[in-house]
Amino acid sequence: MTRKRGGRAEDPDPRVRLALLLRSWWENAEGSPGGTRPTQQALAARLGIDQTTLSRYLNPRHTSTAPPRVVEALHAHPHAPAEDLARARLLCRAALEDAGRRRRSGGRTAPVRKPAGGPPSQDAPTAAPPPPAGSPARPALRFRLVLAAALVAVVLAFAGGAVAGKRFATGQATAPAAGRTTAPDAGEHGAPASPLLAYDWPLLKKRDEDQFARGRALQLLLRQHGYPLRADGIFGNRTRDAVMAFQLRHHLPVDGKVGRDTWPRLVIEVGPGDKGPAVQALQDPLYHTEPGRTEVTGEFTTATMKDLRFFQCRHGLETTGRADRATWKALLVFQRPPVDTPSYQKSERSAAAASHS
Repeated sequence: MTRKRGGRAEDPDPRVRLALLLRSWWENAEGSPGGTRPTQQALAARLGIDQTTLSRYLNPRHTSTAPPRVVEALHAHPHAPAEDLARARLLCRAALEDAGRRRRSGGRTAPVRKPAGGPPSQDAPTAAPPPPAGSPARPALRFRLVLAAALVAVVLAFAGGAVAGKRFATGQATAPAAGRTTAPDAGEHGAPASPLLAYDWPLLKKRDEDQFARGRALQLLLRQHGYPLRADGIFGNRTRDAVMAFQLRHHLPVDGKVGRDTWPRLVIEVGPGDKGPAVQALQDPLYHTEPGRTEVTGEFTTATMKDLRFFQCRHGLETTGRADRATWKALLVFQRPPVDTPSYQKSERSAAAASHS
């Protein structure tokens, strides 16, 4: 794949160089094997950001720096050269460090000091000569100094109280509940999945129409728990009865609906080497998300782990390659009606049609 390199590629500013590199990935995406370049709007939707933000990340004339999560997701989607990822990470780190230095210095650089003995710098303030003894300016100067000291004391006292209050509030907010070290939807290291804070578990209930990957995931998870169901995506009487039996067994409200109370007890953490209907329940939603086309076999293969890590990275989750509760929630929330169905589901449908004929 031929990469475009403009004259500004050697700009010393790491933000500019990073933007040029990311833009080259997007512009050359259509040159990848079997690929076409996505529009910025479509690419932004896949990354979970708005189009304006993505445009700034790809525009070297702006100083917006793409975070590491977006950099890695952009590298994975357009099939950019593998050797570019390490360079992009270094540029991203340098750009973020440079932005931190600018914030600490208020966006200004330190003035250049002239060598001793040379003419005074225009940036360096000159000290005013002290007023002569007995001058009427001395009482006014003393008053201003006392007033300034009082103001400094007030500001320091206010800042100290604010810091103490913040520490106290943070200590309360981060203190774990008794018997639990992380939040229910926390990642492996206790970091919450930020994209999920505004969402709740999807609600499934009895309906005549196909509920797609969510419905099949529900049926496969119920199958993992010992309820013999066909994974056809239709939430019918048999599925409702199995849900109610599961709720009764786990002391949940027995209403036949699957929502915020039932999903957390129903999902099962799976990872490399696992087999069974729960793995199928994970692979089916992955089939309909980026990068898509995950093979639904019921065996957690290396390919399944790679697809899951991509999904976790895209949604700000811990990229563990294992399906924990937060990952299950994200997969179920960010589902769309599929354009086709995995091969295993076609066989399930054929068996259902044969049993009713």
